[in-house]
Amino acid sequence: MGDKASYRGRIAPTPTGYMHLGHARTFLEAQRRSEEMNGQLFMRIEDLDRDRCKGLFVDALEEDLSWVGLSWDPEIVVQSERLPLYVSVWNRLRAAGWIYPCRCSRRDVARATVAPNEGDGESLYPGKCRNLGIELEGERAALGVNWRFRVPDGEAVRFVDRKMGAQSFVAGSDFGDFIVWRKDGFPAYELAVVADDVEMGITEVVRGEDLLASTARQLLLYEALGKRPPAFFHCPLVRDRQGRRLAKRDKALGLRELRTQGVDPEQLEELW
Repeated sequence: MGDKASYRGRIAPTPTGYMHLGHARTFLEAQRRSEEMNGQLFMRIEDLDRDRCKGLFVDALEEDLSWVGLSWDPEIVVQSERLPLYVSVWNRLRAAGWIYPCRCSRRDVARATVAPNEGDGESLYPGKCRNLGIELEGERAALGVNWRFRVPDGEAVRFVDRKMGAQSFVAGSDFGDFIVWRKDGFPAYELAVVADDVEMGITEVVRGEDLLASTARQLLLYEALGKRPPAFFHCPLVRDRQGRRLAKRDKALGLRELRTQGVDPEQLEELW
């Protein structure tokens, strides 16, 4: 990691709903690690889902996260304002032959896949468009279709997580060729977060354990771009009484609901 003062962490909420207890726990862990390293903590609003992200949720998340005791660097990064950065990364991957256009819909993938689901719930892409050599004229046309990253089939992607320990995922088995660009003209999650974390100089990513497989994909992107990846720290998920991971639609453990009930921020730790 190097000198403590060089530590740069981030919290990256998605404004598709109100924040819940699971978000608070993960973000507070990110703040704890940043403070422990005498580093900086940045806020990044991941608002690339235009249909589900709402301005009112942005205002709410800043208010709710401040209530639980979070603080961050005053300059907030907003993904929807960074499209040129993502296009430049897409261009680099395309020029190097790492990605290819794909016309398959989710239904097509679900019908054709030989494996029902990946570990994180995404269907394993069977590679239908991988070697078709689809020709697209001009950048505008090219940015209007899905693009997938060509994974090295059979290669084990290994990393040591600072919370969960040694991890290993096999490309082509645990996950297939994954989408890095969407046909709506916006980057997919994997490309956007890698581009952002590189540009922001993030040295450690603190997030939920549900993204462990996603980390394996992102490590392939770092390698393709010739960039050094940050360290990773994946937190256990907060679950409800039935053992299910929390979702934004579940209001019982939402930060707004807890505030309404008169819960003090100091009491939150008793709930997870």
